[in-house]
Amino acid sequence: MKDLLWSAAFGVGVLGCVVSVSGCGYGQEQWDQKVRENEELRNQLTAQQQAQKKCDADYADALHEVDELKRKLQERGLTLDNLSADLERQRKALEEYQLRLDQLDQIRNRFDALKAKLEKLTTLGLKVDVRDNRMLIQLPGDVLFASGRADLKPEGEGILRQVAEVIRNDPDLASREFQVAGHTDSHPLRGGQYKDNWGLSAMRARSVLVFLTTATDEDGGGLDPRNWSAAGYAATDPVASNETEEGRQKNRRVELVVMPNVEEMLNINSLLKQPAP
Repeated sequence: MKDLLWSAAFGVGVLGCVVSVSGCGYGQEQWDQKVRENEELRNQLTAQQQAQKKCDADYADALHEVDELKRKLQERGLTLDNLSADLERQRKALEEYQLRLDQLDQIRNRFDALKAKLEKLTTLGLKVDVRDNRMLIQLPGDVLFASGRADLKPEGEGILRQVAEVIRNDPDLASREFQVAGHTDSHPLRGGQYKDNWGLSAMRARSVLVFLTTATDEDGGGLDPRNWSAAGYAATDPVASNETEEGRQKNRRVELVVMPNVEEMLNINSLLKQPAP
């Protein structure tokens, strides 16, 4: 801007000089050229002044908009400081969310690995399932026991021996906690040695547990008894309808339930449904 003013002043001075010397031999053409140059400088100066005014006006409008925005934020109880604090809280929340996702991903990987190990048992004709947030190995009761009895059949002992071998030979599985869960159908059991289905289911679970935790040199499964427990559920947890013989046969079963670690206390079914990120 200052350079333009100086150029304009310089042009006026030159024009004056030309006027003063026009009578000393300068022609009309030189005079007209200097006049045109001077006019051009004046036009440039005017344009720069107008541009400066527009810039000043735009700057004033911008300041007004900023002040208006601050006023509206204050009316809503917001300031730049608490907005910054909110952004920081959101950043921390996102970091915690990502950490949780990473933890869930690790749990998912351990779950998949465990499931893959247990699925080796499907080659024995057993079923590996997830139900009620628990992973379990399902053993058919009619293969393990005679009707109304709780002592293992030789065929049942053979299956349990193979199950114990798979678990015993895998350090991760061998260190896990299991519960042996006995189940019956809804057909009433009255009197006799076990009195009712509660007694029958509990004693069947006990028979399986004792066999699995008996030392191998005593013809047992050789599993650590500190990692095992037993429970009887009678007919309270059916997996099929008790209205048909086929359904009742499915309900007469023993399950080896893998007890979740504390870090695995989440809905395992959701891991089955949701793909890994």
